[in-house]
Amino acid sequence: MSAKLEVLDHLCAQQDSMIGLLSDLVKMETPSTEPASQAQIRLRLKSEFEAIGYRVKLIPGRNSGGHVYAAPGYRTKRQPAQLMLGHCDTVWPIGTLQTMPLQCEPGTLRGPGVYDMKAGLVEMIYALRTIELLDLKPSVAPLCFINSDEEIGSHESTRYVRALAQCVDRCMVLEPSLGHSGKIKTARKGVGRFTVIVQGKAAHAGLDPGAGASAILELSHIIQKLFELNDPEHGTSVNVGVIDGGIRPNMVAPESRAVVDVRVQTQQDAERVEHAIHNLEAVTPGVSLLIEGAIGRPPMERTEDNQRLWKITRQLGEDIDLHLEQGTAGGGSDGNTTSLYTATIDGMGAVGDGAHASHEYIYPDSLPVRCALLTLLLLTPPLKI
Repeated sequence: MSAKLEVLDHLCAQQDSMIGLLSDLVKMETPSTEPASQAQIRLRLKSEFEAIGYRVKLIPGRNSGGHVYAAPGYRTKRQPAQLMLGHCDTVWPIGTLQTMPLQCEPGTLRGPGVYDMKAGLVEMIYALRTIELLDLKPSVAPLCFINSDEEIGSHESTRYVRALAQCVDRCMVLEPSLGHSGKIKTARKGVGRFTVIVQGKAAHAGLDPGAGASAILELSHIIQKLFELNDPEHGTSVNVGVIDGGIRPNMVAPESRAVVDVRVQTQQDAERVEHAIHNLEAVTPGVSLLIEGAIGRPPMERTEDNQRLWKITRQLGEDIDLHLEQGTAGGGSDGNTTSLYTATIDGMGAVGDGAHASHEYIYPDSLPVRCALLTLLLLTPPLKI
């Protein structure tokens, strides 16, 4: 039997154990917006890493629940490193398990956070366990970073992600795979959030409407300009998702605002759209604009380094009879950040569906296979010479 198939057979024998750990993690409800909820899962992850011989640092958060950094207990001098990246927070509030319980059904495992992305955390741990138990020797030291604020933008943790990305050979993001076929995410759209505030002048709508300047009228023009920035052919979407304004029906509105979501596929488009939004001009006399926001997550593009890592991943998949395709995700992840600095692939997690949805589930049989793929990647020689 080849070494690659030995890894796969070993992990297939661990499937029940993997599901046991995953079940434990899902039962720990960990919403991003409740930092205290992260304490239990961080301690559990620390214990799992330490059992493999890893040194673990629990990084405290200011507004987040903190983060977990794990590194091998022993690393040879000047040995290159690689990064496995994930998050332990979910979008689900405390109490969700009462209405959306963990359910093991034939062929599926359901529960809040099971797909996005606690299954990926299990893969991370079992890949390292496999390397230890089979006495394998990666030439590139595997590092692990797990944050607790990814679902709300990684505002605190991005500086750690960026710093790690700049000193590793490659990065594997353990977010869930794409679609029912388990595509690897080799591109992600960049994500931006903008707020356009229109400041007008109040007046009585019946007695003296001409003395006012309607912020709502101006907002109607702004919204049309924003929607004109959409370019579906090039993957650019600009959506005005929230609007409000005015005080009373019989008053000319002194203020209005719109909150705008932007998705772009390239950095060039990110710069173009951001510039266009910040340079909007009012056409209604007597009103002014205040525009805030930016592209917070840059796009993850199919760079030469990223595609090189993808080709290696695809070939390793073929070696264990896993036929992979690459795909583009509309949402962002921390892989958008690491891709700026090092070869990155995303969507290495389990196969399933329902991220942020009430039917969230994974296919349990995908866990050992995806974990075998990850393990083989960890054993790959360095990309940078």
